[in-house]
Amino acid sequence: MGSAETAAASERSPAGAVGLTPWQRLRNIFGGSAGNLVEWFDWFAYASFSVYFASVFFPEGDQTTQFLKTAVIFTVGFIARPIGAWLMGIYADKAGRRAALTLSVSMMCAGSLVIALTPGHAVIGNFAAVVLVLARVLQGLSVGGEYGASATYVSEMAGRNNRGFWSGFLYVTLIAGQLLALLLLWLLQKILTEQQLHDWGWRIPFFIGAGLAIVVFWIRRGIHETTSFHNAGVSVNERGRTMMLFTRYPTETAMIVVLTAGGGLGFYAYTTYMQKFLINSAAGPMGEGFAKEQASQIMTTCLVIFMICQPLVGAMSDRIGRKITLMASYGLGALAAYPIFTAIEGSTTVLQATMLCFIPLVILSGYTSMSAIVKAELFPAHVRALGVAMPYAVAQAIFGGNAETLALKLKDAGHESAFFVIVAVVLAAGFATAILMRDTKKHSLIKED
Repeated sequence: MGSAETAAASERSPAGAVGLTPWQRLRNIFGGSAGNLVEWFDWFAYASFSVYFASVFFPEGDQTTQFLKTAVIFTVGFIARPIGAWLMGIYADKAGRRAALTLSVSMMCAGSLVIALTPGHAVIGNFAAVVLVLARVLQGLSVGGEYGASATYVSEMAGRNNRGFWSGFLYVTLIAGQLLALLLLWLLQKILTEQQLHDWGWRIPFFIGAGLAIVVFWIRRGIHETTSFHNAGVSVNERGRTMMLFTRYPTETAMIVVLTAGGGLGFYAYTTYMQKFLINSAAGPMGEGFAKEQASQIMTTCLVIFMICQPLVGAMSDRIGRKITLMASYGLGALAAYPIFTAIEGSTTVLQATMLCFIPLVILSGYTSMSAIVKAELFPAHVRALGVAMPYAVAQAIFGGNAETLALKLKDAGHESAFFVIVAVVLAAGFATAILMRDTKKHSLIKED
């Protein structure tokens, strides 16, 4: 065997995952996280640029109606996520985390290219919307599988004493992907005219996302497999068995669903929907909402702060524990939801709106920074990727994916404040769950390192 073949084999062998140097461990964590950034850049490019291409695919109706139709397709992508999580979770537990990570980023690349190349309603009529739905389904399958594989990989690759810190970087890359989408939106708003953005400029981020996915595909082919996967101690047939989540780990599965419901609804309410809330509902300088460029500026600033919080709060959980950090996040989040939304609705300046928007995001960091590690620590290695991915994706499909759609429907019906109450109630359910669960830092099922 040649030296190149030997090196490639060592990347896939158990020996290749044992005794890693700090630099190798860091490189592997970067490889697992980098794809997450690209996945979420592509995913949020849809949400960020939908204010421009909504009329391209759905020319009928007013602005709220057009936003609502693109939000429905955003929800369709979420519906595909549990299926992707299920299939990719099984694949990651059977074939390895590395193989699943490579496959997921390939699927996202394909979905982005389809969106970038699809003609609008004026060219192919209603078929344009059909193709858009299919592309979002493919992206949903990819994102659903990506989270479980990357969360499991980073959790297993991180050291015991710093898992919370490294777990925070998964949301750093997730937020960075969303932030890059917003920054690109801001840049294109400066370079292109409003008409150019509506006509063709909205396609640019999807081409960029597809290109970045190719780069990450190459990076991920060089990362090590985790020791936990090789030390699972069961046959391939016993790995990734779906019914085991309900027969052996029903409590853990239910806890992930409830925690994700609160965290996911809060995250999408305060990020993707908030951009439209600022445009469509907030008072703004003239009493008619903030301009699109102002909303992008506000959300960009808030996401930078939110991103910085992730490893810091994750490191705090390494010291004080996961349980108390989760309790603080969900409890404060439930109390703040209604007054924060109401205050943002009445905001009239960019500074005021920015100050108000970042408060709930900082509170939510108690969940997002540990989202990966809390789930991974609940399951043994042979069912861990599936256990992390599937209940998370189901809850995100129901709560996160419907956040924007529900909020817009309630606004259209004249009951927008009901959405504020719903956010508070679901976060309160997460608080109750955090009280009941054990501290996974002290009772982790990740035994290696």
